[in-house]
Amino acid sequence: MPLHGASERLIMKKKLYIIPLFLTLFSLVVIYLSLQLETSPQMIVGDSMQARSFPIFLMILNLILIGILSYQFSKTYPKEVKLEKFPTWSSILLFLLFYILVTISGDLFVAIPVVMFLMGMVWGQKKLWVALTNAIVTPLSIFLLFDYVLQVRFPRGWLTNIYYG
Repeated sequence: MPLHGASERLIMKKKLYIIPLFLTLFSLVVIYLSLQLETSPQMIVGDSMQARSFPIFLMILNLILIGILSYQFSKTYPKEVKLEKFPTWSSILLFLLFYILVTISGDLFVAIPVVMFLMGMVWGQKKLWVALTNAIVTPLSIFLLFDYVLQVRFPRGWLTNIYYG
């Protein structure tokens, strides 16, 4: 009987690696497809990065995170997660709200803080100031990263029109 339990655990442990394997294959396909893109002429991109660089960067970061996930799986078997019905369905509704806000305002940076704040509250953030700080600092950091470091401009919207002038 213990042999059956050990083989069952081995099968369950192998099933854990299906998701990391799928994510690895996905990342490798995206990297391959990105490498098929032609490089843009210098006069078009200027000092900014090539179109294929960003997806490759993200997929390499994804592969590093997959490696960490697989390492964690090898050390500790994950516990079963109880389904949280209210936060899950509320998050789906918040994604719908995000779409509506982006459509109405035409600006990602109006919708992102609102939805991030509400999502923090829905998922149980007790401190209002933490949810509010997260909802303001995260999109601002993303915007500044893309604008100054990656030199990628966002589509014009209500707030981005004020910033870009």
